[in-house]
Amino acid sequence: MIKNISVIGAGTMGHGIAEVFALSGYKVSLYEYSDDIRNNAKRIIEDELVFMAENDFISKEDINKTLDNILLFSDLKDSVISADYVIEAIPEQISLKQDLFKNLDEYCPSHTILATNTSSLSFDEIIKFISEDRKALSMVCHWYNPAHLMPIAELSFFGNMSESIYKEVEDLYIKAGKQTVKILKDIPGLVANRIQQAIAREVFSLIEMGVATPENIDKALKFGPAFRYATSGQLEIADIGGLDIWCVVGDNLLSVMDNRKDANPLLRQKVAEHKLGMKTGEGFFEYPKEKINEIKNKFNKKLLIQLKTSKSYIE
Repeated sequence: MIKNISVIGAGTMGHGIAEVFALSGYKVSLYEYSDDIRNNAKRIIEDELVFMAENDFISKEDINKTLDNILLFSDLKDSVISADYVIEAIPEQISLKQDLFKNLDEYCPSHTILATNTSSLSFDEIIKFISEDRKALSMVCHWYNPAHLMPIAELSFFGNMSESIYKEVEDLYIKAGKQTVKILKDIPGLVANRIQQAIAREVFSLIEMGVATPENIDKALKFGPAFRYATSGQLEIADIGGLDIWCVVGDNLLSVMDNRKDANPLLRQKVAEHKLGMKTGEGFFEYPKEKINEIKNKFNKKLLIQLKTSKSYIE
């Protein structure tokens, strides 16, 4: 049974993963090698918890309980010495993850389950240098950003572990309020990111062609396909609309849609101009520095509303 959880990396994803498990009542050891990131981690988590309390998603009492459940570490071995489950959220560099997994294999108890948050790197390569026994206790557990608000968790079942171990991890995630997606094949991007990239490719192409402004393209997505996607999956939507119709429309449109194999040149131009989005103040839209927190809170509040609403229709 999973009782003690360790999270490796307290950055963008790691702090949120630790936050979710701690909010669910688990004791979480959070390791971070960077002093600056580690020292700021609890402040960031507290700010997110306060935001959720102010929007009636959690109680005020939950804030201190959650923070008390998180213990910060600067030493990797100390952070995992009694862990039942470890998930890493370090940078997406294969050598870093391979070295980390080798160390975790050595430091962790023999029963500890190891997980990676990657969605782009090869799982087999990540676990290449650990013992065969540990490989049978290793998996991908991919979260979406922001981790504390996005309910999806993609869990791998690639043939290296038993059904009982998988079920133990799945139960952990369900208790933490996640909607789990069982991934049966190790492919780049898993499922959710591949679907997202397919949509993004056509969106960027429409902007490149000047079909509509960025504002109107986003509006078409939000109040068109995404409006249904918030509550229904693509296959359900296709069944309701009629597969014969989807077949005809596919024949008519797919041949004239973007099918390039790399990132859109428009994105490369933005990157070259250092217009990276909110982090630099401008991307497809402008983000005045004094309004960034307000924009982030507005974005997160929409996710929180969806998260609360989803509880009423999830079977």
